[in-house]
Amino acid sequence: MTRHGEPPSEQPSATTEEQALIPCSGGGGAAMRLIVPLQGIVQGHGGGGLVLGSLLPCVLFYAFQMYLKRSRSPPLNPPSDVPEHRGVVRSSSRRRLPVRDAVLSARASLIAKSADSSYAAGDKMFLEDPYHLFDNPDGVMQLGLAENRLSLDLIDDWLAKNYKDTMLDQRQGALSIKGLATYQPFDGSLEFKTAIAGLMGQVMQGSVSFDPSRIVLTSGATPAIEILSFCLADIGNAFLVPSPYHPGYDRNIRWRAGIELIPVPCRSTDNFSISVASLERAYTRAKNRSVKVCGILFSNPSNPVGNLLRTETLLDIIDFATEKNIHVIADETFAGSIHGNEVFVSMAEVLNTDGVDRTRVHIVYSLSKVFCIPGVRVGIVYSFNECVLAAASRLSRFSISAPTHQLLISMLTDVKFIAQYLKMNRERLRIMYALLVSSLMELGVQCVKSIGGFYCWMDMSKLMKSYSEKGEFELWKVMLDLAKIHLTSGTAYHCIEPGWFRLCFTTLSRNDVPLLMERLKRVIHRQ
Repeated sequence: MTRHGEPPSEQPSATTEEQALIPCSGGGGAAMRLIVPLQGIVQGHGGGGLVLGSLLPCVLFYAFQMYLKRSRSPPLNPPSDVPEHRGVVRSSSRRRLPVRDAVLSARASLIAKSADSSYAAGDKMFLEDPYHLFDNPDGVMQLGLAENRLSLDLIDDWLAKNYKDTMLDQRQGALSIKGLATYQPFDGSLEFKTAIAGLMGQVMQGSVSFDPSRIVLTSGATPAIEILSFCLADIGNAFLVPSPYHPGYDRNIRWRAGIELIPVPCRSTDNFSISVASLERAYTRAKNRSVKVCGILFSNPSNPVGNLLRTETLLDIIDFATEKNIHVIADETFAGSIHGNEVFVSMAEVLNTDGVDRTRVHIVYSLSKVFCIPGVRVGIVYSFNECVLAAASRLSRFSISAPTHQLLISMLTDVKFIAQYLKMNRERLRIMYALLVSSLMELGVQCVKSIGGFYCWMDMSKLMKSYSEKGEFELWKVMLDLAKIHLTSGTAYHCIEPGWFRLCFTTLSRNDVPLLMERLKRVIHRQ
C-alpha cells in the first residue's frame, strides 16, 4: 500500500528460493492464492516478523501435499495378505495401458491354430474311457496307436534279471554316477553306436554290416527325420512322399522345418506300391508350381500298408533321385517287425551295388517298434554323406538322453538275448496277424497282404453310405461311438481311395479278438 502523494513502487519479484516453495503441479493455482498475499510476511514486513515468515509457508506447503496425497485414486482391490511395497510406485498411467495378447511367431501361431485330426478326437475318448479286459470291458479299444505290446514281457524279464548288475557295473558307460552325471557326446557314445550297429546287422540277418561312424543317435525316429529335413531342404522346398503315408510325417517335417510334403498317390490295384512313373508325375506337377523338390521320403515296410519294397524298386528310386539331383530318405523303423515269409531288403544293402551314389541316400531307424519301447526314445540317422553327418551331429544336441543310452548298451550287447527276442517277437507278430485277418475275413472285411509292421490295412468302403471322404468320416464316427473302436481313417494317411482304415493288432491280446469282432458286427449290421 502506498502513501498519499507518493508514486507506487514496483512489487519485488520472488527469489529463486521462494519460487521453490511454490508447487508447480496439481493445484498450483490454489497455492499461489494462499502464498502470494503473504509475501510481505515472508519478507519480514508486518507484525508476524521473522518467525511467522518462516513457519507459515512451511505449514501451508505440507498441508497442500497432504491434500494432493488424499485426492489420488486408491489402488484397485489391493490384496490384504501382501505386505506394503516400499519400492517404485506404479503410476496411474501404467494402470491404464491397454491389455493385448503377446505376439507369437508366424510358425507358432500356425501350429497352435492347426485343427486337431479325427485321430486326436478318438484318442481323447480312449483316454477318458480306456478298455481293459477285466477292469473296463465296455471301454474304448485303442487300435490306432503304433505300439507293440505282444513282446513287452520279454523286455521286462531281461530288465528284472540284469538291471541290478548293470547298475553296479563301474565300467565306462554303465549306470553309475560317472556314466549319468557327466557330459556325453551329443550324437551318442561310440560304445552305444557300436551296439546299435550290431543290432541292425542282426535285424538284417547278416545281409549287410553297419559302420558305427556313420550313425547319429537321436531321441526317436521323429527327431531323426526332422534333423534330416533341416539338412536336406530349405523352407518352402518339398519332399515327394508315396501315399498313403504316416501322418506323423506332416508334423515332423512341416511344423518346424517348414518343408512341404507332396503326396504321390498309390492305388489298391497295385497293392499300394510306388512306381517311378508316379514319382515323375508328382515331380513335374511340383515343378510347374515352381516348387523345388529336394528329396523322396518313404517307409519300408510301409506304414500303414505293411508291404515291402523290392531291390529293383529301391534301385529305381535311387536312379530317379540321381537324375533329378535330389536326396532319398528311407524310413526303416519297422525293419525289425517282419512277420511274413518275404525277406526284407534294407537300403543299406542296396547301397553296396556298383555305381550307386551313396551320398544322397539316408536311412532312419528306431528301437521304439522292434523292442516295444517307444517311450525310451532312441532313433538313428545312418548316412554316407559327411556333411549331413556333421550337421546332424550338431543338431542332435537337443535330443540325446544319456541314462537311456547307458541302460540299453547292456541289453543290445547281449547277443544271445537279442537273437532269441527277435525270433520270438516275429513269431508272436505272425500268429496275431493271422488270427486277426482270418477273423476279419469271416465278417467280410478284406485286408491288403501285410509283410511287416503292426497293422491291418482294411477295406471298409462297402460299409460307407457314400463313397467319399465324408462317408469315410461318418463310418469312422460310427465305429467310435457305436462300437467303441478307435481306428485311423485312410484320409489321415492321404489315401486317394476312401474307405480304408488302419487297425493296429499289436495292442490286442488273443482274448480281445472275439470282443473286437462282436463290436464290428454292430457296425456291419447297423440300420
